[in-house]
Amino acid sequence: MATATAPTIILRARRWLDVDAGEVRSPAVIVVVGDRISAVNPTDLPVGMDVDAHAGADAVEIDLGDVTLLPGLMDMELNLLIGGPETPTGLPLPMHGVQDDPAYRTLRATVNARTTLHAGFTTVRNLGLMVKTGGYLLDVALARSIEQGWVEGPRIIPAGHAVTPYGGHLDPTVFQRLAPGIMPLSVAEGIANGVADVRACVRYQIRHGAKVIKVSASGGVMSHSTGPGAQQYSDEELAAIADEAHRADIRVAAHAVGDRAVQACVRAGIDCIEHGFLASDETLRMMVDHGTFLVSTTYLTDGMDIARAAPELRKKAAEVFPRAKAMLPRAVAAGVRIACGTDAPAVPHGDNAKELVALVSRGMTPVQALRAATVTSAELIGLDHELGRLREGYLADIIAVPGDPAQDITRTQDVRFVMKDGHVHKQV
Repeated sequence: MATATAPTIILRARRWLDVDAGEVRSPAVIVVVGDRISAVNPTDLPVGMDVDAHAGADAVEIDLGDVTLLPGLMDMELNLLIGGPETPTGLPLPMHGVQDDPAYRTLRATVNARTTLHAGFTTVRNLGLMVKTGGYLLDVALARSIEQGWVEGPRIIPAGHAVTPYGGHLDPTVFQRLAPGIMPLSVAEGIANGVADVRACVRYQIRHGAKVIKVSASGGVMSHSTGPGAQQYSDEELAAIADEAHRADIRVAAHAVGDRAVQACVRAGIDCIEHGFLASDETLRMMVDHGTFLVSTTYLTDGMDIARAAPELRKKAAEVFPRAKAMLPRAVAAGVRIACGTDAPAVPHGDNAKELVALVSRGMTPVQALRAATVTSAELIGLDHELGRLREGYLADIIAVPGDPAQDITRTQDVRFVMKDGHVHKQV
């Protein structure tokens, strides 16, 4: 919170986005005190209260010129601990969880975190995979280091280890075709079978700092598990996961590609569906009726590099991706609450804004896509009272892009200025 000695910054720009009204307004004058927005266009305040009087004589003024100010964007599905920079020799990164180690992954994540922040994404959900970590939740540690100012990166809502059954989509044994015994995993690292185990697994993640629970509810496209549409946890197990998390006031995100699995997750009370590629119209109506969020990760169906994937995985992608592209316009038309998420590094870290471009190509207006990446994402994580808007009292997460992104959504791919919690991280 701001204090009497907190620094004051006055941001000036040509335009700013009023997310709630869906309008770009001119001009933009935003006063930031400490980590909060103190005023928006204070020239609109009563006569006699000008910017200097409101902000104080010691305020620092930043004139950004012909840009539009936006709330910091949000990515509701990524994993900063994988993907990212290649080794100096240009060789592929080590096989995740087998040829690298927790220290290496965490250091690599700091690079991905900075890249993501500088792309204008100031808040993310890190929805983890399962790897051998000795039970340590690496994304929790990364989130703490960013919060404490040791590392530059977005605000992270960490999931710890994803919860999956034997042979599930995120079980490394099938994900990476490992022989038995190569990477033994326990409940502490996400492997859970049966109601008792899934409850214990959720409790473990929460005990060690997870702020969201990720569950693998169906098969996937890029893994050697069951078919992408197959439901992998029983209805009873899914209900137990949701119950255990909700009693701790923690929300649940489910990887669910198949229609049956999505329906099972909605019935179980799971808060958010990741992907939902094969969801039927009936299922989309269920999601609307239950208020279930969708993070559609739709750009990866255009931009994911599957050239080096196994032939059987490329075949699955050829079957599923066109259906996924057709699903999203129906979800938009049905009124499903759609939040922005990329599944990076399925697409490269730093290319997050391409998801907004893809949302528009699937039927959203640019303003709807911007809402998906701001207020709707903030609602998904329960922080819409302080994130997702340029409003007095909200956290000072502010970015700037050239032109008018409400007319041309591709402008979000050219971020000129990034402020998070009142601290300037990028200015070009």
